[in-house]
Amino acid sequence: RESTARRRITFCFYPSFQDLTGIESMDQCRHTLEQHNWNIEAAVQDRLNEQEGVPSVFNPPPSRPLQVNTADHRIYSYVVSRPQPRGLLGWGYYLIMLPFRFTYYTILDIFRFALRFIRPDPRSRVTDPVGDIVSFMHSFEEKYGRAHPVFYQGTYSQALNDAKRELRFLLVYLHGDDHQDSDEFCRNTLCAPEVISLINTRMLFWACSTNKPEGYRVSQALRENTYPFLAMIMLKDRRMTVVGRLEGLIQPDDLINQLTFIMDANQTYLVSERLEREERNQTQVLRQQQDEAYLASLRADQEKERKKREERERKRRKEEEVQQQKLAEERRRRNLQEEKERKLECLPPEPSPDDPESVKIIFKLPNDSRVERRFHFSQSLTVIHDFLFSLKESPEKFQIEANFPRRVLPCIPSEEWPNPPTLQEAGLSHTEVLFVQDLTDE
Repeated sequence: RESTARRRITFCFYPSFQDLTGIESMDQCRHTLEQHNWNIEAAVQDRLNEQEGVPSVFNPPPSRPLQVNTADHRIYSYVVSRPQPRGLLGWGYYLIMLPFRFTYYTILDIFRFALRFIRPDPRSRVTDPVGDIVSFMHSFEEKYGRAHPVFYQGTYSQALNDAKRELRFLLVYLHGDDHQDSDEFCRNTLCAPEVISLINTRMLFWACSTNKPEGYRVSQALRENTYPFLAMIMLKDRRMTVVGRLEGLIQPDDLINQLTFIMDANQTYLVSERLEREERNQTQVLRQQQDEAYLASLRADQEKERKKREERERKRRKEEEVQQQKLAEERRRRNLQEEKERKLECLPPEPSPDDPESVKIIFKLPNDSRVERRFHFSQSLTVIHDFLFSLKESPEKFQIEANFPRRVLPCIPSEEWPNPPTLQEAGLSHTEVLFVQDLTDE
């Protein structure tokens, strides 16, 4: 009688099971349902997982954890299914309620899908991700107490960046507020002392509710199938990669074993990344030291070149100054010679010795040479100065001194003598000896 009823229900389930899984063969549908004890939800879930490349969820668990295949980068997935009904009464209640549950969830999904076109999901707009995390932390502590793993107080992106920078595992927990197993998992598993110790010592822990925009955004990225949901993320092949997924109501000891297995299976990637990072750091330090040595050598060479340029510039300026001085000296001498020639041309003719108004003057020059010439008493002392100035042996600047009495003759106009006196006014006799004193250095 039980098998007859099961066959009748099965024929009713075939069309919906075929629509959900896409299996065309009725025999294959029956075989799949028999494998899962006629649990249509389990069969549909297992079929969808197989299509996504995830190991079968509802098969009996293997004696040891599945090995992670790093060649094809498949994600280790561990799903705990809900206990199957036991006894005739349990199976009867389950089969009676199954159509109602299936119809309810189908209509609910259709309603939610249609509602998205009318009113967009407010969770799709993330405005305060940190506020979402803090709000979930407060609600978690109010409901389950303060004994829990240390929550990462930051956004999901910040947690990924910190895990990548610190080369640590990141455990992500997505909390389903409306799921029937969430309370039991949080109270008995997540808050268990041994679980808290493992998570706090070996990984970062980020958690959020899927009812929050930040949690919903992460949920859309990780694509969980059921709750409670845990994902292990790490830096693998230089990318943050999900290396493990744990779904369903998992017990503390089982959770510790699964997390330990995932970490042990992927620890080599972190060790390799640490070695590569240390090698990159050493290479960077060596390159930086080489750059600093090169810059120091370059600065030393530039300093030498600068000093050489300054020395060349100093020599060039000195040579230019010497050249300018030579040119100035040549101009000065040329101007002086021209002035001497002009003075010589302007001198009045020398009087004859028979002229009673003539004065014979003997000049003693600074170089001990003597020069003699006659002048007229009526001539100005300026003529004497011009005569001496026109001589080649005379200095550029000089003054003329008389001996008896000793005095300096005012031969050049000054404030005291705007018009120099004549020889007679100066008190010179017919024969005089005058001394020329060199004033060039003064």
